[in-house]
Amino acid sequence: MKEKDLAGIIRYVLGNREPGAIEDEEGLYRHASVLIPLFSHNGEYRVLLTKRTTRVEEHKGQISFPGGSVDRDDQSYEETALREAQEEIGLKREDVTILGRTDDTLTLASNFIIHPFVGVLPYPYPFRVNSFEVKRILEVPFDFFLERTLKYHTGQIEEKGQVYEGPVYHYQGDVIWGATAKILENLVNILKTDLLERGN
Repeated sequence: MKEKDLAGIIRYVLGNREPGAIEDEEGLYRHASVLIPLFSHNGEYRVLLTKRTTRVEEHKGQISFPGGSVDRDDQSYEETALREAQEEIGLKREDVTILGRTDDTLTLASNFIIHPFVGVLPYPYPFRVNSFEVKRILEVPFDFFLERTLKYHTGQIEEKGQVYEGPVYHYQGDVIWGATAKILENLVNILKTDLLERGN
């Protein structure tokens, strides 16, 4: 996806819809926010993901977005996403342009409602990885998710003795599944009509 196209499409589409919200009136769930970071590299947009270490409390060793639990001092879900991105990969909040918010996603295993935000960042960027939480950073072309989401891409993953079935993306030896895959699938599905109309 060309640099001048994708960010404008995302901003337009997300700015003209209400994100799907998961109600939690009884306070049964924990809340978290994530940043879906996009950047342009060699004329194409890429998605930044992280591989979590095995030392973190939740989702050990999995591929995820920068993000985490909402703190009491956070003024908004957006602030949570930006704060966590700075803590995990050294991405300063003033360097992120938020394009909009996508639909909430529920993680059944860890009992979280996740509130995702899409943001654009400059590249190259002097990331400072928190080695306790993040093992490494992944850069995946956005078109990789676009092409596979428009086709059949479900699969099964066994985790802690339970079988997960849902969207699964295999990229260069890494497996992207669970809430992260659902968030990516949701983003593409929100955008696909506008992307296809523009001949992508």
